[in-house]
Amino acid sequence: MTTTLAPPVPIGKAAVGALGILALSTGALESVVSPTIPLLERELDMSQSEGALLSIVLLITGALITPLAGKFGDRYGGKKVLIRLMAVVSLGGTVSALAPNLPVLLLGQVLQGAMIGALPLSFIVVRKHLPAGESKVAIGVVSGLFVGGSMVGMLSAGPVAEQLSRHWMFALPTLAVVGSTLLVNRLMPADPPGRSDDAGIDWPGLLLLSGTLVTLMLVLALAPEAGSAPLVLLALVVLLAVFVTGWVRVERRAAAPMIDLNMLARPAIWKACVLTFVICLGTTMAVYLVPQLLDERGDGYGFRASATEIGFYLLPGAIAATLAGPLGGLGDRRFGSRAVVNTGVVMMAVGLLAVAAVHTEIWHLVVGKVLIALANGLCVTAMMTSTATAVDPNDTGIATSLILVSRVLGSAVGGQLGGALLTAGTPSGSEVAAESAYVTGFVIAGVVVSLALFVTRTMSKGVKA
Repeated sequence: MTTTLAPPVPIGKAAVGALGILALSTGALESVVSPTIPLLERELDMSQSEGALLSIVLLITGALITPLAGKFGDRYGGKKVLIRLMAVVSLGGTVSALAPNLPVLLLGQVLQGAMIGALPLSFIVVRKHLPAGESKVAIGVVSGLFVGGSMVGMLSAGPVAEQLSRHWMFALPTLAVVGSTLLVNRLMPADPPGRSDDAGIDWPGLLLLSGTLVTLMLVLALAPEAGSAPLVLLALVVLLAVFVTGWVRVERRAAAPMIDLNMLARPAIWKACVLTFVICLGTTMAVYLVPQLLDERGDGYGFRASATEIGFYLLPGAIAATLAGPLGGLGDRRFGSRAVVNTGVVMMAVGLLAVAAVHTEIWHLVVGKVLIALANGLCVTAMMTSTATAVDPNDTGIATSLILVSRVLGSAVGGQLGGALLTAGTPSGSEVAAESAYVTGFVIAGVVVSLALFVTRTMSKGVKA
């Protein structure tokens, strides 16, 4: 049942700017782990597989929270849910800042994962308060600033961790999140709820999806050691199939499914989800492998870079990703999503394969990372903006949540696969992964991303749901 309410109050640049600052702050908090993984591995005595798990556990939570956030935002109002969600993020950042060991840090990252749900909530608010043309640009700006927050996080994480401590690299962006949340609460008018129903929360679907994601991560983590425990790996693969089958059946029968499979079945939506998954898988393998290669201490490869130096080397890529957000929104409006995505896919495949072939100088990695980051921002923003503005306004949250879940899943698989390859490529008794493990990872990512061109060929110029 739909409730008829007065149209929402139009918003100005100040309110959109507040959302942008919040996106920037959450992006910074999300990205501090990436350039400091080698440092954290040493300080917390973690293996490379545990480092990969740390890099993606936040994303796993995001995959679970995002569809719920989108659904609640559509139902109860984006601003109302956004403020509550950011309270959870602030708590997670505090836990991460105070964490004395890996288990507590993982808990903090789990709570921080709620930040990914902030994006569809921001899109709901923007879509309800702005016309379609302006909302595309605003969504692109917010998306770009979220990605751009990684520039701040990557640049500051290393110096803060080395000059102060790893605790402060979480504490400072958490304080920024708290301040920007208060700013949004003051400047952003409340948006009316879109729907009123009594369907409740799809807890069975949420639990089954949780089991699916956790089992998938365990399969990827244990794959390099399959020879020592083949039966365990086989049991996990069977369990994964059971979880996936059960989840699909539950979602088809649920009155209010956590993820609307009917919407997912629309050609424009599932193609956007597949493209986002593939692109983010390639991106995250690079996000994990490049810092590891910069830190590597191999014979004839690696650069023995410190956390501060790694952040500095990753900065150009973060700047490119920041620019890609607004460019992706403008490009989608001017040329259509297919042209933007095709450009991004080719650019990313070239970047990944080039780094696999040539990585003897630091600038090789820097240039490759710039191409990859720019391509990722163009593709994901084009998918997000076109999907957000193509569906009914009351479906904005759940539609963009599907894209974000695909982003999260692709990132989780890419990060864990990168960690698994390095673990498998590290000789017994050594702490140095073989150069071939890095090459294999970049090649796999490049080939997988290239396959996305088969999907883009079937797309219309603009995504229409």
